[in-house]
Order: sequence, then C-alpha cells, then structure tokens
Amino acid sequence: MKVELKGLTKKYPSRNKNEKKDVVAVSNFDYTIPDGALVGLLGPSGCGKSTMLNMISGLQKPTEGRIFFGDTDVTDISPENRGVGLVFQNYALYPHLTARQNILFPLQNLKGKDKLSKEAMEEKMHEAAKLVQIERYLDRKPSELSGGQQQRVAIARALVKTPKVLLLDEPLSNLDARLRLQTREEIRRIQRETKVTTVFVTHDQDEAMSISDYIVVMKEGVIQQTGKPQDVYDSPANLFVAKFLGIPPINVFDGEVKDGKIYIGNDPVLNVKNVKEGKVYVTVRPEGFIPSADGALKCGLKSLEIMGRDVSIISENPASLSESIRSIVDADIKLDPALSEVRFNIKPHKLFIFDAETEERIYFETV
Repeated sequence: MKVELKGLTKKYPSRNKNEKKDVVAVSNFDYTIPDGALVGLLGPSGCGKSTMLNMISGLQKPTEGRIFFGDTDVTDISPENRGVGLVFQNYALYPHLTARQNILFPLQNLKGKDKLSKEAMEEKMHEAAKLVQIERYLDRKPSELSGGQQQRVAIARALVKTPKVLLLDEPLSNLDARLRLQTREEIRRIQRETKVTTVFVTHDQDEAMSISDYIVVMKEGVIQQTGKPQDVYDSPANLFVAKFLGIPPINVFDGEVKDGKIYIGNDPVLNVKNVKEGKVYVTVRPEGFIPSADGALKCGLKSLEIMGRDVSIISENPASLSESIRSIVDADIKLDPALSEVRFNIKPHKLFIFDAETEERIYFETV
C-alpha cells in the first residue's frame, strides 16, 4: 500500500498564555512511502516524528494537509477503519491476558462482515505467532515474558489483522543492546516476508540505517533529507544531517576555502575548483583519515584505542569544534603511541564542506 503525505502540518496552541503563536510540531511534510517499503523516520527527540506517526495512524488529525493510502484519502477516517497496525514503545500489552489472548484481541473485536469464526481467528493467531517465532510462549502472560518476547507479541498483535500499513513507534528503545540488535533483525525479516508498508520511528540512526529501505531525517518538524540510508550518509545535504548520521559522529572543523584549497585551520588539506572563497565548516568522516608521515593535516596525538579489526586514533586540533578528533583506520596500520603528533591525508569523498552561515552543503570538484 503506497502512502502519500501531502503538506502535513500539525500545530498546537502555546502553553504560554503570553505567547499567542502556535507551536508547530510538523511543518509542510511532503513524502510518498512506496508500496511494500520500510521507511525510517529519524531525528532527535522533539523533531515531530512521533507526531507524524500519530497522524498517519489517525490518532491525531493534521492541522493542514492530506493523507492517502493508495488512492483513498484517509485523513478524516477513524483509526480503527484505516487498516493500520500500531506497535508502541511500551508494547501496551494487556497484563491479565496471555500472549495468545493479546494476539486474538483485535480479531475478537471485529464486527459485521469482518467478523471471523473462532477457527479462523485461531488460524490467524497461529500464523502471526509463527511469523514472530513465539509459538512456545502463547500461554504465558506478559510478566512471564522477556522484553524481546513481549515486543514480538506486540508485533504479532499488530499483524494479525493483516494491516495495510504497519507503524512502529520506537519499538526497540526498552531493550538491551544485544536484544535490540536481534529484534531489529527480526523486524526486518518479518517486514520482508509480509511485504507490508512499514513506518519505523526512531532517534537511533544506527537502527534506522540498518533496516530501512529509505530514511527521512527530520529536525524541528521539517524534513532535512530523504533517500536510501547509504546515499544520505555518503552525501549529506546540510551540516545537521552530516552530524546526525554516523557512529562515531563526523568530525567538524572551522575551515576556509582560499586559493583553490580547502583549509582546516592553517593546513591546506584538499585542492578544489569552482568553489567560492570564504569561511566554511569542514567535516570529515572518521573513516576518511589516512595516516601519513607527510600528511596535510597536523594533529596532536592523544591516544590509541585498539578495537581488534581497526584502531581509533584520538587526536586534537585547534580548528576542531570538539575536544577530540576520532579517526578509524585499519589495525594493520601501526602507529607509535609515544608520538606527540600524527599527520593525515584526507579521502576526498569522506570530506564535506558547509556554508558557515546557512550550514547548507557546498559541492566541490577536486583537482
């Protein structure tokens, strides 16, 4: 089911009695979610991503704009009639019911022509339980299940009615790191098997990038960039996107374009052409540094972190906007931790520059 979001805006009255201006949670949101795709809504807390999910589900009505499921305008249709499955951050399972009863609950509330026989409900329940691999735990109550098992029950309950659209609101945030990794792999497997159009809300960019077909990066209710995860990572549209995506985060420096060169502080690190001269932010991904005895960028060496397959070089530079610069290099590259200075050349495709005022991307050609 293709989902079209056209000009969605959500405003709330200000809680400050002296402030008459409305609070804008989402502003003019235009995006089309392809049929059968898993799209990650990504951004920091308060960026409007959960508000977007609530508008798609029908729990909140947009102040402006329309929502289409396929060719059907569902903007004014109630949540229960939209054909959505919704999984919350806190699972929202009924504590007095078993896993079986929790999954059956949406089917038992069907009425009229949609009402199913007991046998049909049992069959659908078992299909959903098998899909999320919890058949063995159907007679347990939520308190007798682990966090990951509870999450699977919640997903099964959302899928049992064969929804047109599956909505996941930070479904992994209550799980520990190992279980979070396992469960996100399960969500991706389930989504691929069911081919249901899915919207996944998270502030964790690692989660969004690992399982999404496309991501939508948001800031203060406004779309910053959309695209395939790797494409957005490799070509951020502005400084916010560059800083938000990536673990470890991108390194940001005060820089300048002058005489056909990009400078980090006083060090010319890249020859370029067709770029207006002036102050810029220079950013380099951690994997974009190449240690070299005669490297263009000079940094003070602070420490080395040996991680097995790679090494993190922790250094400092007066032009850096953070206290430390983190560079990730192959473990085969040997460095003397007693050195006071380390020098780097920079991989051109891992370096981005942004306007010092607007923070928009400035594109360049290397010489």
